[in-house]
Amino acid sequence: MRILKLLNKKYFLIIFIFFSLNIHAEEKPVDIWNIGKENIGENSLKEIADNEITTSINNSNETSIYEMQSKKKIESIELDENLNLNEINLLGLYDPEKFDLDINMWIHSDGDQLKNIFSKLFKINFSDDAKEIMNISVLTNSYSPKKNISKNEFLKFKSDWLIKNSDFDLIREYLIKNQAFDLQPELTRFFINEYLSNFEIEKACDIFSENLNPINDKYLSKFEIYCLIKSNKNNEAQILFDLKKELGFKDKYFEKKINILFGYTDEIDKSISEKTILDFHLAHITNPNFEFEPEETTNKIIWRYLSSSNLLKSFKEVDTKNLDKISTIEKAVHNKNYPEKDLFNLYKRFQFSINQLLNAKENYQSLSNIEARALIYQKILLESEMVEKLKLLKILKESFKKDDIDQAFDKELKKYLNEMDPLKIPDTLTSFYYTNIKIKKEEDKKIKYNNDIIHQSKLVNYFNGDYSKSKITKDINNFLRKIKKNKKYFLSKKDIILIESLKSDGIVVEKKYDDLYEINISEIPTDIQVMINNKEKGAALLRIAEVIGQDELERIDEDTIYFIISTLNQLNIDSIRNKILLKVLPLKV
Repeated sequence: MRILKLLNKKYFLIIFIFFSLNIHAEEKPVDIWNIGKENIGENSLKEIADNEITTSINNSNETSIYEMQSKKKIESIELDENLNLNEINLLGLYDPEKFDLDINMWIHSDGDQLKNIFSKLFKINFSDDAKEIMNISVLTNSYSPKKNISKNEFLKFKSDWLIKNSDFDLIREYLIKNQAFDLQPELTRFFINEYLSNFEIEKACDIFSENLNPINDKYLSKFEIYCLIKSNKNNEAQILFDLKKELGFKDKYFEKKINILFGYTDEIDKSISEKTILDFHLAHITNPNFEFEPEETTNKIIWRYLSSSNLLKSFKEVDTKNLDKISTIEKAVHNKNYPEKDLFNLYKRFQFSINQLLNAKENYQSLSNIEARALIYQKILLESEMVEKLKLLKILKESFKKDDIDQAFDKELKKYLNEMDPLKIPDTLTSFYYTNIKIKKEEDKKIKYNNDIIHQSKLVNYFNGDYSKSKITKDINNFLRKIKKNKKYFLSKKDIILIESLKSDGIVVEKKYDDLYEINISEIPTDIQVMINNKEKGAALLRIAEVIGQDELERIDEDTIYFIISTLNQLNIDSIRNKILLKVLPLKV
């Protein structure tokens, strides 16, 4: 309590200094683009308050709590409400101008429509191309829409997308730049829990050192206190814990565990809570004889923690006769909470007769599903003939599918398929092969120019910025003149896409070439055309991402590419359009 009394005295001094400064402080405009990633200004109230705190600290001979709290901006010290992140409408990562967008890209959108779109988007397993457009749409600095949606609901869409995408570098950058730790606690909890579940404790704790604002979320507060102890900052952890208790924090389980970490008691508390991954972790690290046997109902994140922290030794030693436990392991592998390689090493331990192995395709049907999978897998290891091995792989995959655990045979299957020559796959097995193999991306292909075809000619370099406006105008008209004379040349959809994009940029195409092709406006879906008319750039990008879905741009049909490019042309989103054009137009070898 002595520390708390000291806090109250210094708190009064700081509040007095703050309000004294506030009376004389000259109001200055706030640069909203820099909030969250750099200091607001050299003479801002925030910096002055911090300087006064530092002066007060240096004049004291006692251990000062403000060494931590001045950095954390403890709850009691309220800065000008204009600096409050809860009042800031712009949260994101990207400057709108970088992508030809603007801060009003959502302002005309209907929240009910956005909710419907997002509900569909979160069910899609996006390709990298679609992810890139989603990131631009969701993470560009912009005002929230006003109609039928609250700011918090819109921010939740951002959090939900970042969680679905699970790009942890991106999440970290977003949280730090926007200082959104407490503003979007669900995202912060996801970030730290994922690292903790993988037993990467330093990465989980490191994010708190980047936080400059008070944390009110109970779970995040507990995590921060634990991280301070982990970093041997027990005094700061104790002060923060005392402050939280003064503010009404209660958690007997957590208090028992950290009292052990503080060194206040040597008594081992064997209680284990699975309520959160932090509670579970605290039970583990405070009990030197910790043991835990997971079940099928055990949370996936705890399964992952047990595997990452090498606490599943009993599973590696499981008796092959214990089929119930092996079934639990199979389901854990399916849920990506237990390594595939450990499951297949377990299959190797099953004992079969020579006759069973020789006639595995006939004998497996008389065994239990688990024993059958073990037999087929052992036969795969013995088989040298490629087609026969492929047939066995198909049988094994179907066995997993039958029990709704097909993801338990994913990496191992791809490993075998990648070793096979696609040209030697029989027609009866090509569907199975291409459905399950991971298609390697064709990277670093060079453009091969064909100056007899518009969209494969060097004209595409315009979208790289390699053409002056006067030169591209001359070259496109010369090309069209040759085409008009050549009765055999048929303008493809990709040719039209290139010409229409040039026109959209103000490149003058002579009217005498207008009859070379017709434009079909009806190819753009009605809802997207409405978005174009309303200048709803953000919503239109969401719909484009939805249309691309799990496909790579290079594999999308020309009609779909046409309406995507037409949409971007009408909205003047040239930077994204150019990137797409350079992917889909040139011939690459």
